[in-house]
Amino acid sequence: MAIELNHTIVPVRDKEESARFWEKIFGFEHQKPLGHFQPIHIASQSLSLDLDDRKEIEHHHYAFKVSEQEFDEIFGRIKEAGLEYGSGPRSSTDMKTNTWNGGRGVYFRDPNGHLLELLTQDYT
Repeated sequence: MAIELNHTIVPVRDKEESARFWEKIFGFEHQKPLGHFQPIHIASQSLSLDLDDRKEIEHHHYAFKVSEQEFDEIFGRIKEAGLEYGSGPRSSTDMKTNTWNGGRGVYFRDPNGHLLELLTQDYT
């Protein structure tokens, strides 16, 4: 059997608010609670992001490879929501995108401060 990532825990301040954000921006499926977690499912994979309420949050970086069409759709929702975005991890508010590796990329933050990345080409 090939090894695949099944789920990861994402620390958040408000798991319901966060689930609605991820659903609105990415289109991920907002599922019913599982214990004290609020899972959101990435339909193209057997992967869920399990949102978990925390008082203290260490910010993480989550990168998502998307098609050109998905990039356009998600980036449109980022702009529609009035979110700051940027061309790199250290320039996540310069309101620019990048064209690294012949693709397109953008960085932005979720309501908890996690750095989210969209990219259309792998870095390899």
